[in-house]
Amino acid sequence: MKLIECPRDAMQGLPHFVPTQTKVAYINALLQVGFDTIDFGSFVSPKAIPQMRDTAEVLAQLQREGTKSKLLAIVANVRGAAEAAVHEAIDCLGFPLSVSETFQRRNTNKSIAEALQEVAHIQELCQQQHKTLVVYLSMGFGNPYNDPWSAATVVAFVEKLQALEVRTISLSDTIGVSDPEKITELFSHMIPAFPGIEFGAHLHTAPAAWQEKVEAAYHAGCRRFDGALRGYGGCPMAKDELVGNMPTENLVAYFENIGLNLRLNKQALEEALARSGAVFL
Repeated sequence: MKLIECPRDAMQGLPHFVPTQTKVAYINALLQVGFDTIDFGSFVSPKAIPQMRDTAEVLAQLQREGTKSKLLAIVANVRGAAEAAVHEAIDCLGFPLSVSETFQRRNTNKSIAEALQEVAHIQELCQQQHKTLVVYLSMGFGNPYNDPWSAATVVAFVEKLQALEVRTISLSDTIGVSDPEKITELFSHMIPAFPGIEFGAHLHTAPAAWQEKVEAAYHAGCRRFDGALRGYGGCPMAKDELVGNMPTENLVAYFENIGLNLRLNKQALEEALARSGAVFL
């Protein structure tokens, strides 16, 4: 089981700038918990995401001694990927590829076809620099724009990524519209159909719906889950203001309750939860 903690996703939409030293202290606390990966920052235009303009400065102060967690940074183009790839401490680059043409243009100012070309170039860069490319299929469970969506559409995207030798794909419920039926349909088909690909679940959720979504993904074979402590963050386009990131503490409780040993430092987890208030409140 892999848990990916996403402070970048939780912080990036905050109206106030989180001071660099506050970010550093929080991510350093997360690095002690034992998560598989920390999605810690992004190398994108500071005009687009001003909250992440200090990612390189944050990275320089992270304490990786004694941690098993990998570091992941989000990029939106080849330029950002090249900037991120020079940092030895970064293990993974994440790229948001949307199933929705409208959202792809809004999110990265590119068409889907152009974005796929970027993915191809970024994958080449990752292979050269010994990084892992994680592609997030945003709007993976539907979109608010009436753009075409079906399970077959998602599978077609996976086939294109497989041809580029992408080995990690996370299905992203950008606006919180997934339900157990869609989750089961997608994961139960794609996991056995693409055995060379690790599929993840980046699920946004309302507070009452989180467990049924996690159960559906887990029982369909998913073993990689993204979350954010206390469910902070999420997509501002969600129609329900209660929709946010999957709360990591809920993921931990669920998997431990079904008997999984997550090998987490529970004291460090409690300390990170306590520190989260200084970041988000």
